[in-house]
Amino acid sequence: MNFNITDSVVYIGVDDKTLDLFESQYVVPEGMAYNSYLIKDEKIAVMDSVDSRKTYEWLENLAAALDGKSPDYIVVQHVEPDHSGSLQVVCEKYPEMKVVGNAKTFQMLGQFFDFDLEGRKVVVKDGSELLLGEHTLTFYTAPMVHWPEVMMTYDTKDKILFAADAFGKFGTLDAQDDEGWACEARRYYFNIVGKYGAQVQSILKKLADREIKTICSLHGPVLSDDLGYYIDKYKIWSSYEPEDKGITIAYASIHGNTAKAAEKFKEILEAKGAEKVSLFDLSRDDMAEAIEDAFRYDRLVLMSASYDAGVFPPMLAFANKLVSKGYKNRKIAIVENGSWAPSAARTLKPIIEQLKDITLAEPVVTIKSTLKEQDIPNLEALADALVKE
Repeated sequence: MNFNITDSVVYIGVDDKTLDLFESQYVVPEGMAYNSYLIKDEKIAVMDSVDSRKTYEWLENLAAALDGKSPDYIVVQHVEPDHSGSLQVVCEKYPEMKVVGNAKTFQMLGQFFDFDLEGRKVVVKDGSELLLGEHTLTFYTAPMVHWPEVMMTYDTKDKILFAADAFGKFGTLDAQDDEGWACEARRYYFNIVGKYGAQVQSILKKLADREIKTICSLHGPVLSDDLGYYIDKYKIWSSYEPEDKGITIAYASIHGNTAKAAEKFKEILEAKGAEKVSLFDLSRDDMAEAIEDAFRYDRLVLMSASYDAGVFPPMLAFANKLVSKGYKNRKIAIVENGSWAPSAARTLKPIIEQLKDITLAEPVVTIKSTLKEQDIPNLEALADALVKE
């Protein structure tokens, strides 16, 4: 797929509609886009390659855009294999083409590839510029957004920010959902970039004085309308502040009894006026989507069966994921289930204590095997603590 972004900047990326799991863990029912761009000037620059799954389709797109010419540079903004996987092949095809990256870029490339880049390296630093003719590329290092070598590139002529993985989303370029960009971009951000909010804030500050007309990410659509909307989302997400008022219920049920309790608790919360209640079965639903909603809303309910004197493994995985992604600034409630020695709550509490700026709602509710009428007042009391703030 090729299309013009400006008179001199061409999209040459590829859609991968056969991919089932991105990074072998995130479901992508609409596939994934691997984005790459070509800047035509006195000197021609390729902005990143693509995953090796799509090498030859990408090379065809590149050759068509070059129209018989050869590229002078390829800029490697991110070494992760979904973006550098075709680098060796393209370097061998165009042996005069130089490779642009920072010192960390070339160190990491040496870990993935064995081909010789001596005499072809252009090593840049934060603030370095590369003159192509009318286009001047300015490089901004963005370490840990979300790898240590990441950098972004600003084109001073067309005012394009080549944003590496930032502002990306799951899905191919033609994939749409009911919430447009935000839904799959949010799931992408919190599961992939989410731990590195401080680093995202840092690069946003670096770029604050730049006039940006277009954002070209390495995944998802080219963004050109209402850029303030996308940037504001990134400011909110990277600050770890809730995006909306609402409650996420994440439950882990062995035989379905905790699931029934979760469904009942959702009804209670809605009856008491909760703005939004989302419900996730951690054994069956997409955990990445559950993480997305946990970060989107300001309150979270963990409902789990006890298991092996601890907590049911899907809930343990979810709680540990919250820790790894830096979850904070929220209120959390716990409902445990156990038939003889309920242990889910005491297992979850030390995990929650690792999180910053978390309020634990009271009471912690214990259910014995199945939800009974006598359990309803405790759920009502917990719902009041969550809704009547």
